[in-house]
Amino acid sequence: MSIAIPPLTTIAIELDEGVAEIRLNRPQRSNAINEAMWQELRTAFNWADATPEVRVAILTGAGRNFCAGIDLAMLAGVGQLVAHADPARGREALRRLILDLQDCLSSVERCRKPVLAAIQGACIGGAIDLVTCCDMRYAAAEVQFSVREIDVGMTADVGTLQRLPRLIPDGVARELAYTGRSVDGAEARLIGLVNQVFATPEALIEGVRRIAQTIAAKSPLAIRGSKEMLNYGRDHSVADGLNHVATWNAAMLMSADLDETMTAMREQRPPRFLD
Repeated sequence: MSIAIPPLTTIAIELDEGVAEIRLNRPQRSNAINEAMWQELRTAFNWADATPEVRVAILTGAGRNFCAGIDLAMLAGVGQLVAHADPARGREALRRLILDLQDCLSSVERCRKPVLAAIQGACIGGAIDLVTCCDMRYAAAEVQFSVREIDVGMTADVGTLQRLPRLIPDGVARELAYTGRSVDGAEARLIGLVNQVFATPEALIEGVRRIAQTIAAKSPLAIRGSKEMLNYGRDHSVADGLNHVATWNAAMLMSADLDETMTAMREQRPPRFLD
């Protein structure tokens, strides 16, 4: 049975053996995030979340660069978009626009399936906001990360300043936010921004696909529970996290996946799980 994939104009999706590759697809503009792509990111990850056959997602960018951040044409048009005779209502409209853009990226974090980012070339500005929503990040050696908002005179407002300090040392996150300087693959690995660095973009996507396939072979229910517990534990106390996982496993532990694992171990074969 074929799986219905949403028709998108700025993002391409391929699904193979439980692994969905969600690819930013404006290579002629270095995958800069325009109005359509913001909304389509949410559509794509809502689809990945809701589609049982998707066990893992890989976020990639077509062409030489992963993503150049927000499309500057869109940024330049924001003032006109929210203009109102009453300045207060105009500012309220801008606040609602920012909250909606935040939610488009937060859909990556909300997706119950693990999301692995494979990053090559430029990863700038809004692209940092995007990859910090992912479960893991992997990079090609020639990658260049930059929190570039400071260089256009604005405070990053769709997630970088909230998520980046949870991934790398606080002082380093502040340095990057205040200076806008670039970080290459070697430094990104050193500070913990990426899990692993690959020599070339080709090796990157091959390596990330192998990792995704390993995850896709595990119990989908247990993987979804692990992601929920890790995200919950990040934002709550240890005691709260322990209570939450006890409630989860009271409901989910005795599952078909657990039975299948035990059977597969007895029969000395790989387990076969329901989606």
